[in-house]
Amino acid sequence: MGFTHYSGPSSNFPPMSEWKSFEEIFNLNKPQMFATGDTGEDVGRIWNAVLECAKLGVEERVLFAIIMQESTGNVGVQTTYNGDGHATAGLMQCDGSPGFPGQHGLSQDQITSMVRAGTQHFKQNLQQFGDADNADTIYKALRAYNSGSVNASNLSDGMGATASYVSDVANRLCGRLP
Repeated sequence: MGFTHYSGPSSNFPPMSEWKSFEEIFNLNKPQMFATGDTGEDVGRIWNAVLECAKLGVEERVLFAIIMQESTGNVGVQTTYNGDGHATAGLMQCDGSPGFPGQHGLSQDQITSMVRAGTQHFKQNLQQFGDADNADTIYKALRAYNSGSVNASNLSDGMGATASYVSDVANRLCGRLP
């Protein structure tokens, strides 16, 4: 399929009506998750964790798209470090998240703890922009999640972080694979 590049304000990005369902996005991405070494149980537990953590007020589709963008759903993803030198770990590569580098066959609690940490972080980003369940708020929050700063007139201005981040997640929400 391949990704389409989006830039500019949130109105230039796909509307929520073009996003696929959580189940569609999840099923499209299963081969990528299995390719990381995830077990069938790991993949099922990611599904469970997303549904559980969405109760914190973040759409399942958005949580899962962030997971795929940050770690390709690899429960044993390596810990990275942000520009401030803080460890960003786990499925959502977030500051303060537990991580299990190189490990697979994790428990539901371990997987949920990684998704919960990222969800709580992203929820704070949503709250910065009004905490609404709409594309404008979500796209701005995605930019903040990745870079900590937002140029609302160009969400592909990474300000030192991944410029294509919001565009990449938008593509994932539309069911496209890289």
